[in-house]
Amino acid sequence: MTTQAITDELIKLFGSKDNKWTVLVVDDEPDNIELVQKVLSFHKAQVYTASNGHRGLEVLKDIVPNLVLLDISMPEMDGFEMLDHMKASHTAKNIPTIALTAHAMAGDRQRVLSAGFDGYIAKPFRLNSFLSEILRCLHEYTDKQS
Repeated sequence: MTTQAITDELIKLFGSKDNKWTVLVVDDEPDNIELVQKVLSFHKAQVYTASNGHRGLEVLKDIVPNLVLLDISMPEMDGFEMLDHMKASHTAKNIPTIALTAHAMAGDRQRVLSAGFDGYIAKPFRLNSFLSEILRCLHEYTDKQS
């Protein structure tokens, strides 16, 4: 699938009248946030960021994104705890949430999915497959919702 086809598919899934889709990226590594923000912005996403779970929950008080990309290991509040808070929230419980994590050992993917994440992308990720991985996770999510 071409990059443009992936962008078109994401807009089709989430797009509003201005062809934007909204993503919250929660990660404590500024370089990771910057890279993800650049890639997603290039593909017509409006990207909000937070450096830990507490800040991520604060952002979710102001916006309801189409997608959350959530790191697992962060100071103050990790991704598992933030996800628990999201699942308990009336406004955030149905937002697809993908773990974007360096936890890439045997069993980590299953542990993440069993905890309630809707997808799993290991870091470091490959730029040429990052969006297709997001799209794959989102298709799995929508298939589960049907």
